[in-house]
Amino acid sequence: MIPADPHLPMTTTKNSCSVCGEGLTEATSAICNSCGEPYHLNQRADIPGKDCGEVWIDEGHLALEFACNTCLNPPLEPGGLDDVLDIEEAAALAGVAAGALEAAAGMGALRHRKTGSGTYLFSRGDVMEFREGGNA
Repeated sequence: MIPADPHLPMTTTKNSCSVCGEGLTEATSAICNSCGEPYHLNQRADIPGKDCGEVWIDEGHLALEFACNTCLNPPLEPGGLDDVLDIEEAAALAGVAAGALEAAAGMGALRHRKTGSGTYLFSRGDVMEFREGGNA
């Protein structure tokens, strides 16, 4: 067995959950294998508790894997591909018909890109601004 190095702590001294910010106890917490931060994980089935992450068995390594909800469901970064909408998605978000969006784009009331195949593409932020009544 390798002795623990006192200069490299295995656990964190943080006493609050990295996901929800509430306090932790030893019986209700775990350390995320991805970010190394503590989170709520009820380790007992006989007492109620909060779960701000998950634990599962990695069958490849036959080991428990711990992950907080922040690492399991990272927030979307603005400007990513999830912010690019085709005309049908944009129309659903704006609450108008696809033809109305196409007309608004043609009149310059809504920023867009048109691909070589004729597909209209919109930014989620621009569609939301258009929906609120502003020109985007």
